[in-house]
Amino acid sequence: MTQIDYYFSTLSPFTYLAGDGLEKIAARHGAQITYKPLDIIALFPRTGGTPPAQRHESRMAYRMQELKRQHKKTGMPINFKPAHWPTNAAPSSYAIIAAQSAGGGDVGKLVQAFLRACWAEEKDIAEDAVVRACLTEAGFDAGLADSGLLTGAETYAANLEEGVSNGVFGAPFYITDSDERFWGQDRLDDLDLHLSGKL
Repeated sequence: MTQIDYYFSTLSPFTYLAGDGLEKIAARHGAQITYKPLDIIALFPRTGGTPPAQRHESRMAYRMQELKRQHKKTGMPINFKPAHWPTNAAPSSYAIIAAQSAGGGDVGKLVQAFLRACWAEEKDIAEDAVVRACLTEAGFDAGLADSGLLTGAETYAANLEEGVSNGVFGAPFYITDSDERFWGQDRLDDLDLHLSGKL
């Protein structure tokens, strides 16, 4: 079975705009996804990047144009300047890590619930009530918000180190078990073609 390591941030608008594209591709090819949330703000300076707020105005302007174009392509609702962004991504990331370990629900749906809460629903994904609601929506026990916090913190940190070692420099980022790397939701079609043996 093909393995896809999925590195992402629950604060990333481009990860949000990926929707359930990765999950559909994985289902089509019988691939398994391992979800690896990481600290994107810590990732940038370690891999030659700059956090959005510190970028040159030309890069910030281009980012906004690209977000608007991708929004139009997907038709997904989005607030380009959400009320609770940036926020602390750790609580949502820990919940995803705990849910993936516990099983019993849909991890992809959980990731999308957090991203939608941030980018379309004006919710603070660092708040306990929001974390619990997203867990419940995705079929998990809301109590996972309180469990495995130490493991969550350790795994979250380990995902960052592993991502840096594996060439990850942004989000979303997809790596197959043959070490083919794809950066950005706009490369999902290329990932699909690769898994089809056409690229």
